[in-house]
Amino acid sequence: MKIRQANKNDLKEIVKIEKICFPKAEAASEKDIDERFEVFGENFLVAEKDNKIIGFINGCTTDEPNLPDELYSNAKLHKPNGDYQTLFGLDVLPEYRRQGVAGKLLRSLIDLAKKRGKKGMVLTCKDHLIHFYESNGFEFQGVSKSCHGGAKWNDMLLIFDK
Repeated sequence: MKIRQANKNDLKEIVKIEKICFPKAEAASEKDIDERFEVFGENFLVAEKDNKIIGFINGCTTDEPNLPDELYSNAKLHKPNGDYQTLFGLDVLPEYRRQGVAGKLLRSLIDLAKKRGKKGMVLTCKDHLIHFYESNGFEFQGVSKSCHGGAKWNDMLLIFDK
């Protein structure tokens, strides 16, 4: 398996994977993914195995150590020189889960954010994923104000200079 920068030709597969991994109310639409890629394509990474995309990770950058819902719906709020990398989605096809793919994608985006001089990474996650993110250095910040997709989310933060 290899992790690489996504390119425009990957978007069709990325959209398919997003629809598989998230409920309809939470999944980014094809239009959203296309707009996000146009604005912050440098923050899209894919996991590939046997020339097949099996997962991806993406998020914009912002000045604040939080992830308000507006960032999901307005790609123009991306700040290329922002201090914090956000994580919008970490998607792995079901048949490739529990094989370290998500961890490798996450570490790759963390490494990229550090190389770019970011202060940290911020995300929201469901209850069952808190432990996964904590095992990767994130700290639970409490229940999020986010109501994205009508779900309950938790704020997680990773500060790089600890």
